[in-house]
Amino acid sequence: MQNHEELLEDIRDDTSVNIIPEKDLPKFGAPLQNVTIPVGREAVLQCVVDNLQTYKIAWLRVDTQTILTIQNHVITKNHRMSITHAEKRAWILRIRDVKESDKGWYMCQINTDPMKSQVGYLDVVVPPDILDYPTSTDMVEREGSNVTLKCAATGSPTPTITWRREGGEPIPMPNGSEVISYNGSYLTISKVNRLNMGAYLCIASNGIPPTVSKRVMLVVHFPPMIWIQNQLVGAAIGQNITLECQSEAYPKSINYWTKNDTIIVPGERFVPENYENGYKITMRLTINDVDIHDFGSYRCVAKNSLGDTDGAIKLYHIPQTTTVTTVAPTVALNTVPMVIVKYNKEQRFNNKVHRTKSKAEIPPSSLNNVFVGATSSLWNSQDHSTGRDHHQTPDHSNYRSDSKSPIKHDADSLTDDNETMQGGGVSLSYSIPVLQWYLGVSLFVAYFTQV
Repeated sequence: MQNHEELLEDIRDDTSVNIIPEKDLPKFGAPLQNVTIPVGREAVLQCVVDNLQTYKIAWLRVDTQTILTIQNHVITKNHRMSITHAEKRAWILRIRDVKESDKGWYMCQINTDPMKSQVGYLDVVVPPDILDYPTSTDMVEREGSNVTLKCAATGSPTPTITWRREGGEPIPMPNGSEVISYNGSYLTISKVNRLNMGAYLCIASNGIPPTVSKRVMLVVHFPPMIWIQNQLVGAAIGQNITLECQSEAYPKSINYWTKNDTIIVPGERFVPENYENGYKITMRLTINDVDIHDFGSYRCVAKNSLGDTDGAIKLYHIPQTTTVTTVAPTVALNTVPMVIVKYNKEQRFNNKVHRTKSKAEIPPSSLNNVFVGATSSLWNSQDHSTGRDHHQTPDHSNYRSDSKSPIKHDADSLTDDNETMQGGGVSLSYSIPVLQWYLGVSLFVAYFTQV
């Protein structure tokens, strides 16, 4: 026969298996959700169970098979964990000040037979952090050498490393191209030059704020170099003149001026000035009230620990300028005036417009501009716009004269037979005796026009 203890054990088994139907056993009311939480925050895992009855709930860490809680009791020695029972069906596991080591699978278990359980994943994300080692510190390199900048960072997920220049300048690549940003833990610059000198930013990001960066200063050493825009400068006695040189050097150079191998000492007449912009220096030497002894060769000198160089500027003498008065040539008028009359709708006797009524009946085809009192030489200097306006080239041979052979006209020139149609207009040539009569008539007409 079985002893008493064995019988009791059989009864327990029969009760748990045969007496309670499956539908009356506890069951999970909702799936266990995965949780993602930044490091240092509080993680909350919630297990919902319906119809628990006398059964018990336990939380376990799957990867280590560690029991964390049973019912309302915390079993683990981790003081950051706690358990609460809410709404009679939710069992909530809380983990304060989450650490990256808390990442993993967690199980909520009901001690039925067979056991019921569900699992959820706790993901702990970590913002990026740049490591002091092996990240590069400030670097000093000689111009022409190869340089590699390093950056290392931790975080979860694994951070992405991006390099940028602090001023936004392009970054040279080994293949000769240039980029504004470069992704990678190692940045290599082949044959570094002075243009590559400056601050480089190593930026680490993984989507979890904050993004962090570290500043790495790249210093490029090179001996001095000098550029001179004007190597020949002229000046007059008594003039103020400025000589200028451009120099580049790093480490910072010592700059000064010399004449005849003697350093120029600043004074009232010699004023040296330096203007710095990074590794660039503009050297200027102002010479006030130049005298005859100041002409000659000057040198601008730049020195640093890697070497020295200089450039020469020659100051030469310019004689005093003489003011020359230019007299405009006078147009020589012919001694024999010629009167050219061309009729228009309105007669014009000078540059000012005088309008008068004309009884002469002029056909429309004879309308033209008026030039009054023009000599042959003046006429030749005029713009023959009239002929261009009518697409004709009038013959002005009658108006050209030589001062040595004055034009002669007789009284017969007043007849209608001598009227010549030129350029659509009427041209009348008068001899000198008749000119006086014509001027009298002109004055008479002008007088009544003004009245």
